[in-house]
Amino acid sequence: MIERYTLEPMGSIWSEENKYRRWLDVEIAACEAWSSKGEIPAKALSNIKKKAAFNVRRIGEIEKVTDHDVIAFLTNVAENVGPDSRFIHRGMTSSDVLDTALALQMKESCDVILGELKELSKVLHRRAVEHKKTVMVGRTHGIHAEPMTFGLKMLLWYADNERNIERMKLARDIVSVGKISGAVGTYSNIPPAIEKETCKRLKLKPAPISTQVIQRDRHAELLTTIAIIGGCVEKIATEIRGLQRTDVREVEEYFAKGQKGSSAMPHKRNPITAERLAGLARVLRGNAAAALENISLWHERDITHSSVERVIIPDSFILLHYMLVRLNKMLNLLLVYPDAMLENLNKTRGLIFSQRVLLALVGKGVTREDAYAIVQRCAMRVWAEKTDFRTTIEKDAEASKLLKKAELDDCFDSGYYLRNVAEIYKNVLGKK
Repeated sequence: MIERYTLEPMGSIWSEENKYRRWLDVEIAACEAWSSKGEIPAKALSNIKKKAAFNVRRIGEIEKVTDHDVIAFLTNVAENVGPDSRFIHRGMTSSDVLDTALALQMKESCDVILGELKELSKVLHRRAVEHKKTVMVGRTHGIHAEPMTFGLKMLLWYADNERNIERMKLARDIVSVGKISGAVGTYSNIPPAIEKETCKRLKLKPAPISTQVIQRDRHAELLTTIAIIGGCVEKIATEIRGLQRTDVREVEEYFAKGQKGSSAMPHKRNPITAERLAGLARVLRGNAAAALENISLWHERDITHSSVERVIIPDSFILLHYMLVRLNKMLNLLLVYPDAMLENLNKTRGLIFSQRVLLALVGKGVTREDAYAIVQRCAMRVWAEKTDFRTTIEKDAEASKLLKKAELDDCFDSGYYLRNVAEIYKNVLGKK
């Protein structure tokens, strides 16, 4: 059981230490690629790989002077490597390092998200099967509609999440691209073969074409994917909130011993996790909007995108990871109240069966318009007089002439509405 959220492992991916580690991975892979072409002596490469190191504090000190983070990083690495550092960053521009290293971080982060999404599918699958036959009323426009099961809600969310897994896999593939093509992407001082070899060593694909940067539609696709997943989390959270309302109370977030709901009202048990998740989804959508703004840059490159990405990419990954961890815990421990569901199902005194009565009358040869008028008339009487719908139908002069007791029994059988549930489960789960 998850007792508290920790930034690990996602936070460590986006730490300053790991950022520079990925920069160094790119630089060393490029050196290895040059060496494989005979352009860097084997002895020099060995020395670089042995001595190349950095210190976050020292990089910060140098950057205060250079006002350039990559130069500060390279200066610090050179302090450790010595004369052979002249081979490092050969023919490259800063974005070759930044964008390729960012791809490594995003790819790793996508894998963490995929792990949580797969856990979510396990939870939703288990609870969908558990409540396959837990009958409740379905609602449209917030109003009672017809019978369904609580398991169907979970099954729908499971299907949503399976699509999210595929979306995230695609987004991971889209951003798993490196670029080692120089100042404006023309390979003027570094041949394409070096890019291919460098990316191969980093397990990335080389960008087929780039400017000074990898094109930001890739990053926007990732951030919009994250926002969609956040929207699906919000969708679940909003439903839980609605079903936990005092006048509904069909489900409830787990309330731990010693937990408090309100500083003023001791009786309160609030859906705080669901509310938190619904709110945080808004941040992901805002970040996605910023990522879309980053697609358009001046000419071959400017830095309007990079300042934004330093915030939105780490924050979006860390935030979505947090949301999925919390959602998994909430759904694992979610309290479900079948008796309340049944009580609410009967709250409208049979009105949820109105369509069955309508269709039964149509089956007797009554026009749909006339049948609708009969059923609506009886339904309005139930609302106004708080009577029972079946009794009202039986007392209606027109309806009572057309429908016999056995036919009404069929109309008011909730099992009729659930006869295809097994097929829906088979459609979604197959043999699972």
